[in-house]
Amino acid sequence: MRGLTTRSAAGGLIALFLLATMAAEGARPPAGAAPQHPPSPGSIAGRLLVATPDLEDPNFYQTIVYMVRHDQTGAMGLVINRRLGRGPIAKLLQSLGLETDVEGGAEIDVHYGGPVQSDRGFMLHSPDFMGEDTVVLSQSVALTSSLDVLSAVAAGKGPQHSLFALGYAGWAPDQLEQELAAGAWVVVDADAALLFDRRIESKWQRALERQGVDL
Repeated sequence: MRGLTTRSAAGGLIALFLLATMAAEGARPPAGAAPQHPPSPGSIAGRLLVATPDLEDPNFYQTIVYMVRHDQTGAMGLVINRRLGRGPIAKLLQSLGLETDVEGGAEIDVHYGGPVQSDRGFMLHSPDFMGEDTVVLSQSVALTSSLDVLSAVAAGKGPQHSLFALGYAGWAPDQLEQELAAGAWVVVDADAALLFDRRIESKWQRALERQGVDL
């Protein structure tokens, strides 16, 4: 599985998006980006990790993380409610050295996926699209990190629902378990309605309400 990467640092890609338009509102993926071991008992892979009000780490303050992997080797996920900016997908493709037809000046939202390897791109999407390295994670979610998914989106042939993120969140073995025990996170079931909903500002609150957490 190859990762989406720019020719320059992540900051350059982010700047490209934020300066090119913008609704102001920047290889390989990390080892273990896709499941490689059987899920451990108590694995939360395929569910949402929601920061509690007590979690003040600026990397994860009021975030929701879709958990791609959680086993004895550690955990990996993508933040789904922190948008960096929005811009023309043609600009992104050009920065990656790709030429492709873009349907109607299509634009794409770029999200913060996490603090690790922020020059890597990942596309969470509905499983109606299958690329060269797509991994189906559940009945409603798949993950692609090859460039073909961006080209397909640009041409109007991509998945019905998608979320493009730079970087990822990672945990060493037992680290996430310790954070859960300390009350830094709650776990909620994932569904496409919340995962791909563009109402970013209210996602965190709505996710916590599912667990009855008092804000």
